[in-house]
Amino acid sequence: MSRFSGGRHVLPEPEVPAGVVTALGIDEQIGAFEPVRPTAAPDAAPNVVVVVLDDLGFGSSSAFGGPCRMPTADRLAADGLRYTRFHVTALCSPTRQALMTGRNHHSVGMGGTTEMATSAPGYTGYRPRSAATMARTLQANGYSTAAFGKWHQTPPSEISPVGPFDRWPTGEGFDHFYGFMGAEMNHWSPLLYEGTTPIDPPRKPGYHLSEDLVDHAVDWVRTQRTMTPDRPFFTYLAFGASHAPLHVEPEWPERYRGRFDEGWDAERERTLARQKEMGVVPPDAELAPWAEGVPHWDELGDDQRALGARFMETFAGFTEHADTQLGRFVTALEELGELDDTVFVYLLGDNGASGEGGIEGTLVEHRLGHGIVDDPAEMIGRIDELGGPASYPIAPVGWALAMNTPFQWTKQVASHFGGTRDGLVVHWPRGITDRGGLRDQFHHVIDVLPTILDCAGIPQPGSVDGVAQKPIEGVSMRETFTAPAAPDRRRTQYFEMCGNRGIYHEGWTAVTRHGVPWDMVPTGPRSFRDDVWELYDIRTDFSQAHDVAAEHPERLAALQELFLIEASKYQVFPLDDRVTERENPRLAGRLDLLGDRRSITYHGRTRRLTEETTPNVKNTSHSVVADVEVGGLDTADADGVVVAQGGRFGGWALYCVGGRACYVYNYFGITVHTLRAEEPMTPGRHEIRMDFCYDGGGFGRGGEAVLSVDGVKVAHGTVDATVAYYFSFDETLDVGVDLGTPVSEDYPAVGNEFTGTVHTVRIDLWESEDGPDDGGRYRRIMAAQ
Repeated sequence: MSRFSGGRHVLPEPEVPAGVVTALGIDEQIGAFEPVRPTAAPDAAPNVVVVVLDDLGFGSSSAFGGPCRMPTADRLAADGLRYTRFHVTALCSPTRQALMTGRNHHSVGMGGTTEMATSAPGYTGYRPRSAATMARTLQANGYSTAAFGKWHQTPPSEISPVGPFDRWPTGEGFDHFYGFMGAEMNHWSPLLYEGTTPIDPPRKPGYHLSEDLVDHAVDWVRTQRTMTPDRPFFTYLAFGASHAPLHVEPEWPERYRGRFDEGWDAERERTLARQKEMGVVPPDAELAPWAEGVPHWDELGDDQRALGARFMETFAGFTEHADTQLGRFVTALEELGELDDTVFVYLLGDNGASGEGGIEGTLVEHRLGHGIVDDPAEMIGRIDELGGPASYPIAPVGWALAMNTPFQWTKQVASHFGGTRDGLVVHWPRGITDRGGLRDQFHHVIDVLPTILDCAGIPQPGSVDGVAQKPIEGVSMRETFTAPAAPDRRRTQYFEMCGNRGIYHEGWTAVTRHGVPWDMVPTGPRSFRDDVWELYDIRTDFSQAHDVAAEHPERLAALQELFLIEASKYQVFPLDDRVTERENPRLAGRLDLLGDRRSITYHGRTRRLTEETTPNVKNTSHSVVADVEVGGLDTADADGVVVAQGGRFGGWALYCVGGRACYVYNYFGITVHTLRAEEPMTPGRHEIRMDFCYDGGGFGRGGEAVLSVDGVKVAHGTVDATVAYYFSFDETLDVGVDLGTPVSEDYPAVGNEFTGTVHTVRIDLWESEDGPDDGGRYRRIMAAQ
């Protein structure tokens, strides 16, 4: 008899009649009533844990021969299985959406990150209801569910106090959520949510986000086992590590001091040797070609090498620290007696290691996204800040290439395995007897969901919450748990990201790289028709080291045609190679929460508004008008932040110091322009106004800022350049306080609330309909006042 014979194809399961009422009073009732019980999980259904590390790369972890010591990955691999041909999508959100739904990322609207969404069908950022998540399916089958850490699957326009919340974790099948919603987070000063409620974690000495996430995950599992020990649980733990910013206490990088002084070329050789010794690559595997335009270690200057080594020490320490925290969670499962009956899926990366740090690396990640390259001579003077709260670093691309050993290229480059192949560890003592085994079957992240359902004895649902489900596109990997030589079930798989694309079919890959990950600022259109395709026979060429397109033109043509078929099937077209531009909703053409409004008024204590839910003050003239009240007999109550957007690494703020109104514009932490009134405000109600007259002529230009109090100009100055596309992925707009990191060092990071009363803050945009304002309309309006 099928183990699915009990149903479960319609979720939630239809209600069962409670019984027949036969009497006026309970004393005369014939037949007892059955208590209402929630749907129970199938008999012997295991617990499920899915852990995702970020931006890691196939050659990073010690479990796959890399230099980053990962004791928890090593432990789980030694007692479980390592998959050597497991693939992801080459970017964060798409991999996570594919993981949660078992469908290809374009099929579920996630052709790029949520911040890169457009209105094209495969790129909207909206998961269709016909593709229920892993969490919702397990939840409806009797599992307790919780998510911790990075989510990055909710449309940015919906991350606000007004929602809607059905695409937040708790709306997508998780009973509990504790973590952050966007691409990355400051690990020293995170802005987090519990459920849908913003919270501020304790600012205690030694706080670190990775430790906090594991603390909460451990507490939740312990509580779940205490309260409902008969109910299996699903825990999703997605670390911010090892994505930028590389934040970790100095003791962890110190463990690697001097370890990387020989550079990335030598590290590639060492890693490949270890990989061969471990058997995670074939004995004849070769290093794939080095990426064009990236210098070799011996071509760098002394400062560049010193910085490069410190960047890698920080990355390795950050990674080991996260994996060590995970070890505390594994230990907790073991102490509860649950580890042996838990399907533990550990993804050692959601894409390849990131090349977005550029040639030099940077102390502030978002500078590179706007085409700003840090000078090594300046960075070397701040080398000891790397990893600390004064930095927001990402490592140079040379290390990304080394962390993707033995493959070519990096994150974003879906054409080559450097962007799409990551290590996978599966641990389940009850279901895996080949402890420490290797598995070489070709698999993709969409295969995780059907594998978990298979292990739990749960069928793929036909209907969820009243919506017919489209077929899951992944295949189960469970057969490989007990059959090392099981044949490949995934014979074909397309790849696409940012115009980089490829196709795998029965041992061959045809690929074409369209762009360079560290060139994210637009330099003009590039035709997809001009891209050059490469061909690799990965039956004999594990690492895509030898392009054989010239020897097999017919096979290449056939695979190119197959890519067109698969891409059409899964909503890949039209291809879109924009990166930074798509992070501006107007340029991307996606839903703008504010619509056509050019003015919005916030009332006091409005907090935690992401950039996509606020007026876009970039590249246009604008005004910020605050109605504040100063109390008391003197000016002592007029201190603190009136309104702020962004933080230490880019943003602006209106605030008061000693009763004096101030305005600051922080340009990526490079230049900080500050206007200060000379005289303090008197007690009572006042209007503080900042008018910014944008120079126009393109994106990221400068302008003139004028600060006024009660209609009288009190300060003015020139801002040489402005942030063109985004201030931050993790900071917010806050009224009456600056949460996260401070935009200005004039006020403290904690305890910067405005000491008076902020009644309202109004933001007015003077934007032309044709693009960035030239300032002319604004000047005419101001002149008429």
